[in-house]
Amino acid sequence: MRNKFDEQLERLHVELIQMGAACEDAISAAAEALLKGDESLAAAAEEAERDIDQREREVENLCLKLLLQQQPVAKDLREISAALKMISDLERIGDQAADIAELTRYIRMPERAKRMHIAEMAQAVIGMVTDSVDSFVKRDLDLARSVYTSDDKVDALFEKVKQELIELIAADPKCGETSLDLLMVAKYLERIGDHATNVAEWVEYSLTGQHPSGN
Repeated sequence: MRNKFDEQLERLHVELIQMGAACEDAISAAAEALLKGDESLAAAAEEAERDIDQREREVENLCLKLLLQQQPVAKDLREISAALKMISDLERIGDQAADIAELTRYIRMPERAKRMHIAEMAQAVIGMVTDSVDSFVKRDLDLARSVYTSDDKVDALFEKVKQELIELIAADPKCGETSLDLLMVAKYLERIGDHATNVAEWVEYSLTGQHPSGN
């Protein structure tokens, strides 16, 4: 029975890695769609979001099978419970990447805007998603906690983008509507960072039995 359980647990890890990779693809495609004005990349981000939704259902079903059929002990139970929480945040990451992709269809990036820190924010949150999922699979507490520090960097980048947008409007008032759309993009990226942090917190719970928030 334990061998069967371990096989299914390994499959859970693989499914989560693939779900995390789909999230990375969605964020990357959405950010590139914005910077390049490429509608095919926006469509790719939305396709990745549909893949994420499908994977969420598959992982949820696998977790329920593990709970109902294998009767896991305490540590295993924490791991499966954490995975169920994690996929909810990963699904939201996919939704927000798709929201960015949708916005890119209406944004025409001024040349000055392309030099803002939005691309850097996108790369930072992709790294957070990667590290949070990897920390679960590798059972690496230090890697999970490093995501919290990365979130602080993303928050700081968000503040930079806000200041850059203020300066853009001051330089060219006709960019007001575009600036509001870009602020929404930056806010979605900040939220993606928050969801990646949630994933890392559930990893910490699965490893220690304590959630960082105290819940």
